[in-house]
Amino acid sequence: MKKALHFLQRLEKWIIVITFVIMVVAIFCQVVNRNVFKIPVSGFEEAAKYSMVYMVLLGTELGLRDGTQIAISGVVDKLRGKVKKTVVMIAQVIVIVFSAIMTKASFAMVAKQAAIGQTSPGLGIPMAVPYFALVLGFGLIALVQAGELVHMIRQFNAPDEEEKEDAAV
Repeated sequence: MKKALHFLQRLEKWIIVITFVIMVVAIFCQVVNRNVFKIPVSGFEEAAKYSMVYMVLLGTELGLRDGTQIAISGVVDKLRGKVKKTVVMIAQVIVIVFSAIMTKASFAMVAKQAAIGQTSPGLGIPMAVPYFALVLGFGLIALVQAGELVHMIRQFNAPDEEEKEDAAV
C-alpha cells in the first residue's frame, strides 16, 4: 500500500509541475502576443486557467498531506494522547467522506460533459478535460487521505512525542 501511495504522490507532483509549466508558458505567450503581435488568441488564457485549476486541486491534497493547509487547531492542540489521536482521525474521516462524495459527483458531471460534447471556446478541447480536474483532485485526496488514515490507525497505540516527553519527566 505504501508503494501505491508513493506512486500517487509522485504522479501528483509531476502533474503539478507539468501544469505549472503550461501555465507559465501560456501566460508568457499571451503577454508577448498582446504586446508584440496583437493577434486575438484566447487559447493562451484558457490554457493558463485550466492549468491553474489542476494545480489548485492537486495542491490542496499536497497541503493536506504535509499539514500546510490552514487549520483551526486551538482545541485539538490542547488535547493529549488517544483523545487527540481520535479527534484527528475523526477529522480525517470527514475529509475522506467529503472527498469521496465530491469525486462521485464530479465524475457524474464529467460523464455528462463528455456525453454532451461541449468544447471550450478558446482551445476547442472537450470541457470534460478541465472538469476532470475535480475528479482527479478529489479522488487523489480521498485515496491518499484514506492511506494516511490507515497509517494513523496502525500507529494509534504507539506513544506520540508528547507522551514520550511526559514519560521522560
